[in-house]
Formats: sequence, structure tokens, C-alpha cells
Amino acid sequence: MVKHLLLRGMIAGVLSAILAMLFARLFGEPGINLAIAYEHAHEAHEAMGGEPEIVSRATQAGLGLLTALAMYGAAIGGFFALIFAFAYGRIGRLDPRNLAILLAIGGFVAVALIPALKYPPTPPAVGQHETVAFRTAAYFGLILLSLTCLTFAANMAMRIRRSHGTLNAMLALIGIYGTTAFIAQWFMPAINEVPADFPAVVLWDFRVSAIGMQAVLWAALGVGFGLLAAPVLRSVRR
Repeated sequence: MVKHLLLRGMIAGVLSAILAMLFARLFGEPGINLAIAYEHAHEAHEAMGGEPEIVSRATQAGLGLLTALAMYGAAIGGFFALIFAFAYGRIGRLDPRNLAILLAIGGFVAVALIPALKYPPTPPAVGQHETVAFRTAAYFGLILLSLTCLTFAANMAMRIRRSHGTLNAMLALIGIYGTTAFIAQWFMPAINEVPADFPAVVLWDFRVSAIGMQAVLWAALGVGFGLLAAPVLRSVRR
């Protein structure tokens, strides 16, 4: 069963990534183009030629974005399928679709939303080249901490559910995860490398579209995987 769920998870992840790419092209590209124009204007003002463009902008926005999102979607989908296989039958009496949607909401919050509150997405021209490795490590470190906090909160909630019911368990899950995630964010280093003259509207629109792209990906993954997994689980029950 797990093998079939894993395959369907990867398929759902790739399809979700394609939808996220379409969202990014519609709502994210304008902000990126404005940020690139800002960067080029500063390079011209400082009489700097900038680094040579190894990959064209058209390739980055088209095939490059699709390839990156497809790989990301397949990886997230496979991991999502494994978590689903473990959780199915252990979290109440949820049917496959409802469980997939619930896990997708948790994944969006833990992987996308909470890390973005501490390290919000930034467009080109924001951030120093010398700190790319540090910023990347801090961001993925916070994702790992967020998932750890969610796992801990889920384990505590399952224990509470046995003696205090589902509602109290859900409230405990939200409270424990929110508290531990806040503490994890507090101890992570602060990063602020936004230029003082960078357009605030461009920065805001980019960050909203980046979070929106993640929301589309996780929503499509939850709905799509639930639809693909339901026939597998029905056949297993038969």
C-alpha cells in the first residue's frame, strides 16, 4: 500500500507544482521584473556592469521555474504520502480526503507560513551575496525546527485526545505548536538586508504572491492526493 501511496503522492506533488507555477507566472512575475529593474538601475547608477547572466531570464521564469517546482513538488508529495500512510487510522476516523486536507494545512503552516514570518520571501536585489549561504541555512533550519515543533505538538495532542476528547486535543495542538514555534523563532538570528530605498509595494506584493504560491501548492496537494489515495485505501479494505 505504501508504495502505491508514494507514487500517487509524487504525482499529486508534480501536478500541484504546475498549478503553483501558473500562479507564480500570473502574480509573482510582475514583482520580480520590477525588482530586477531596480537592481539594474542601481548597477547603472554605480557604473557597474553586474555579473554576466549565465541563465537567461526567460529560461529562469519558464523551464527553470517549472523544473525546480516539479522537483520540489515530487519531493514534498512523496514525503506527504509517507506522513499520510503513518497518520491514517491514527488521527480519529477521518476519511482519506479529509485527512489529506488536514495534513496539507499543517504542512503549509509548518513549512511555508511559520518560517516566512521570521524570514519572509525576498525578491532579487534584496540581500547581500556574501550572506546567501547563511540566510539559506537559517531558513531551512527554521523549517526543521517548525516541523519538530509540529511533531511534538501532534504527539501531545494524540495523548490528550484519549482522555479529554478531540476538541481539547485540537486546541492543545494549536497552543503547543504556536508556543514552541514562537520560541524557536525567537532564538533564530534576525536577518534584515532590505535596501532603504527599495519600493515597499514591490516587496509586499512579492511576499504575498510567494505565500500565495505555497498556499496553492499545498491546497492542490491535499485535495489531489486525497482523491488519488481514496481508491487505493478502498481496495485495501476490500
